[in-house]
Amino acid sequence: MTDPALQKRRPALMIQGTGSNVGKSVLVAGLARAFTRQGLSVQPFKPQNMSNNAAVTADGGEIGRAQALQAWGAKVPTSVHMNPVLLKPESDSGSQIIVQGKRFGSVRGAEFGKQKSRLLQYVMQSFSEVERKADLVLVEGAGSPAEINLRAGDIANMGFAEAADIPVVLCGDIDRGGVIASLVGTHAVLEAAEVARIKAFLINKFRGDPSLFESGVTAIEEKTGWNCNGVVPWFAQIMDLPAEDALDLSMNADRGKLKVAVPVISRIANFDDLDPLRMEEDVSLEFILPGEVLPADADVVLLPGTKSTVGDLAFLRAQGWDIDLYGHVRRGGQVLGICGGYQMLGKTISDPDGVEGDVATVEGLGLLDVHTILTAQKETTQKSGVHIPSGQRVSGYEIHVGQTSGADCARPFVDLGEHVDGAISQDGLIAGCYLHGIFGSDTFRTAFLNGFGAASQLGYEHRVEQALDALAEHLEDHLNLDELLDIARSRVL
Repeated sequence: MTDPALQKRRPALMIQGTGSNVGKSVLVAGLARAFTRQGLSVQPFKPQNMSNNAAVTADGGEIGRAQALQAWGAKVPTSVHMNPVLLKPESDSGSQIIVQGKRFGSVRGAEFGKQKSRLLQYVMQSFSEVERKADLVLVEGAGSPAEINLRAGDIANMGFAEAADIPVVLCGDIDRGGVIASLVGTHAVLEAAEVARIKAFLINKFRGDPSLFESGVTAIEEKTGWNCNGVVPWFAQIMDLPAEDALDLSMNADRGKLKVAVPVISRIANFDDLDPLRMEEDVSLEFILPGEVLPADADVVLLPGTKSTVGDLAFLRAQGWDIDLYGHVRRGGQVLGICGGYQMLGKTISDPDGVEGDVATVEGLGLLDVHTILTAQKETTQKSGVHIPSGQRVSGYEIHVGQTSGADCARPFVDLGEHVDGAISQDGLIAGCYLHGIFGSDTFRTAFLNGFGAASQLGYEHRVEQALDALAEHLEDHLNLDELLDIARSRVL
């Protein structure tokens, strides 16, 4: 007779990696789409994530952007329970903690270890919420289980897998080299019970003829006792999926009629705002790295979101980008600021409650006649409305602290129904708003590009849908999905 406790379980599979950036997030998104195409109700889950690239969920909280993409792959609404613990770096040594979509507090890196056991209860509660909706739960690990110095109280990898009793498939990245050592080395440092929890491994990002690595696969199988589920070739359409990490930022410089320059500030956040522009054939999108100058021939300088407006304003000035920006404006160039970038464009930023530190007020760039007061309360809502200058529909989300007001707010950027948002300068060259995701709205983006004599060739959501389907087919061709499903189902047998 089946244990009644097991009857409440759902099939679940955890994809862990031999390191960061081995492709776990994309694999889960692709598997979510593949199993959804089989008629299963799939839910993604990541117990702990670290990213400033967040998404606002349908239930009004925030999760990692990667989990939002995975939900897109599974064709289900986003939920705060898909990523119950999100760490958002605020400095080199500290992060804001988001728990079940809401701000939980801030902690320095050395102190986070003490918080993990306290956070496990929220992780398990959220997993139960996700599990009850699913035929299959696909769980993404964080970093690597081989980081045994972080094993005590772990909620991201083996600690969670053990607590929820979930089988694991381990992913290695051959593109970065050393994949045999990384997989065999992971086997060597794990405890015996953790080794037994890993039911298979896979090789990701292979370039060339996979048959050339058959002896490598055999060596890994012999040294670990794990079965190889498959070797996944490099997926060329990955550039059509939203970027997960700032390290993934790329550019399409010198390609189109419209040149957009984006200074890469130190705490850049929600940079997937730029993905639709990056995909446009008529746009040259240039990410300007620290130490470089803003190009004099840019049509638009776009100041992106940031996790630390005051700190990144100082960072921007330290690069001399403020001087470049003033020169850009004198030449008649346009500037658009989104969220933290919008706040920087104003005359002052005040922080009376010490939300970002102990500096009460700083001078902004002064390109918009507005003033911002940072507040402890964070706005996290999905929004839709109309871009006022063009009359085109826009949709997106707000995720910010602070309120902005001033003379230029009399010329708002968007009408969101219950309120207007943003500001435009008298000459129309400078604009800003709090609404993220605006370039994902095809009609608005088309109007924006047309204003510079450029044309839009992109249906953004359609392109992402195509990429997710292509990714699913790619994984169907190169992984043994039946075996993965059997592994997931072993949890309830």
